[in-house]
This record gives sequence, structure tokens and C-alpha cells, in this order.
Amino acid sequence: MEFTAEFIASQVGGTVEGDPAAKVSTFAKIEEARQGAITFLANPKYTHHIYETGASVVLVRKDFVAEHPVSATLIRVDDPYTTLASLLEMAAAFMTPSPSGIEQPSYVSEGVEIPEDCYIGAFAYVGKGVRIGKGVKIYPQAYVGDGVEIGDGSVIYSGVKIYHGCKIGKRCVIHSGAVIGADGFGFAPDAQGVYHKIRQIGIVELQDDVEIGANTTVDRATLGSTVVEHGVKLDNLVQIAHNVRVGHDTVIAAQTGVAGSTKLGAGCIIAGQVGFAGHISVGDHVTVGAQSGIPNNVAPGSRIMGYPAIPAGEFARRNVYAKRLPDLFKKVDELEKTIKSQK
Repeated sequence: MEFTAEFIASQVGGTVEGDPAAKVSTFAKIEEARQGAITFLANPKYTHHIYETGASVVLVRKDFVAEHPVSATLIRVDDPYTTLASLLEMAAAFMTPSPSGIEQPSYVSEGVEIPEDCYIGAFAYVGKGVRIGKGVKIYPQAYVGDGVEIGDGSVIYSGVKIYHGCKIGKRCVIHSGAVIGADGFGFAPDAQGVYHKIRQIGIVELQDDVEIGANTTVDRATLGSTVVEHGVKLDNLVQIAHNVRVGHDTVIAAQTGVAGSTKLGAGCIIAGQVGFAGHISVGDHVTVGAQSGIPNNVAPGSRIMGYPAIPAGEFARRNVYAKRLPDLFKKVDELEKTIKSQK
């Protein structure tokens, strides 16, 4: 499937500079692109690649100024990265299979209504009282427990397990191996130190436009709901514990764990391997650096990192000082020797 630079520009509101008839049939990174590929330049540190790339078409910002000749045709747009995302979305619509119907063998409980445009893959299980919206796709070997609700246009990939009673919003994507609604980690010791399970009778609620990465787990609440608000994106291998609430449009990278009853604000950016203590509150628009530990409440708008997490600027300064410690100790030793010799 080929498209011209002129056609692409018309779809994304861009302006062509170069050959409007330049054809592309694939995507590539700017440093690896060859003839027939479209790529993009968003990060200034990759600018040098644009003068040597083999790509036929490059998306650039409208204010990009070339310091050397560029052989590729340019499409000038407001934001090359978001433009690329929209082009990838269009390409995926052409390239991604869109299965429909109910494959066999699969199990759909009696009384469950499956809209005509839905897909139930082989060996999938759909329990009693499940409600499935229009255009839902449930891929092979997925498990949808009793009483689960899945909103219009959501995609449940192979091997996903959704426990009983959980609610999945519209246009959600849950990737392979994710578990939604397993029991929260609730145990109480008796006088002899033996731990007894606290029954977890709540649910998980994923609101609209949530994406859950592969092998991520979102635990059901002890009481009430564990809530992932609309627009949240969770990477692979993220753990969301019982009764957590993740604010809308927050993004969380891999291997992060959020302990029970913690509230994360809206629009937060959480890097990988971050650990949140339980029963704390993190404000809106907080940014947390990788491998940070968050033991206490965090004010809205904070940028923090480290363990325990501190303001990012302070953390960077401490690292600089830490690197200088050997020289500092050496100078202190020399000063001590000088002082002793003067006595």
C-alpha cells in the first residue's frame, strides 16, 4: 500500500516541501530509513540524521530550518510526533485484522447477548450475566467472569483474565496476560501470628479509553471499587493494589507498584520501577523519576525522584555532590595533616 507525500499532507494538515509525488509504503526511524519510508524529526538531538537519511518523506516542525541540503521530501506540521501517531493509527486500521463472529470451540453462557459486530475467539470463556457492548473483541483464551461489563469498542487480548463483577469502559484495550480483579493482598494475623484472609468483595472499574499493558494486574477492592479513571495508560508489569484510585490521563511505566488505598492524581507521569506506599495521596500533574520510592503524600505539580523521593533538582545536586565525595575526603585529610603539622 503506497501513499504520496501530497496525500499524507492532506490528511494531517501539513505542507509539502519537495516532491509532492514522493511515495512511501512503510515507516522507519530516521537513522535507519530507506527509500520508500516515512520518518519524523521531533527531538533536536537527531537533527543530524535528516541530512543523511534515506527516507523518502520526513515529518518536521513548521519552523524547522535546514542548515544543509536535505534530499528527502519534507512535510511541515505543528507536531511531528503526534502527527506520526495519527498516521500509525490510520495504518493500523488498514493492516490490523478485524475478526468478527464467534469461533468454536468457545463458551458463552446462556442468556449473554453478543452484538453482531463483536468477536469471541476460540477457547474464550464468557460467564453468566456478562454484558458486552458493540464492537467488542475478545481474543482466544480470554476469561470473562460472571457479571462482567465490557463497554463498546473495547479489546480483550488473548490470555486476559477478568474476574467476576468487574466493569470495563468503552474503547479500553487490555493486553495479553493482564489480570483484572484478582483478590487484593489482604490478610490479618491472629494472636498466634497466623495470617487469615480478609475477603475481597469489591470490584475493579476501568473507565473509558484505558489501556492496560501485558501482565499488568489490577486488584479488586476489599470493599467498593479499585478505580482506574478515563484515559489512564498502564505499561506492562504494573501492579495496582486494592482500593487504589488512579486519576484520569495518568501514565505509569513498567514495574511500578501502587500499594493499597493510595490515590494518584490526574495527569501524573510515573516512570518505571517506582514504588508507592499504601494509604497516601499524590496530587495532580506529579512527575516521578524512575526507581523512586514514595512513602508520603505528594503535593500537586511536584517533580520528584530518589528514595525517599525528593524534588528532582535537589536529587540531581546530591548526585553531583556524591561524586565529589572522594576528592572532598582527600582534601579534608590533607587539611587535617596540615593543621597537625602546624601544632
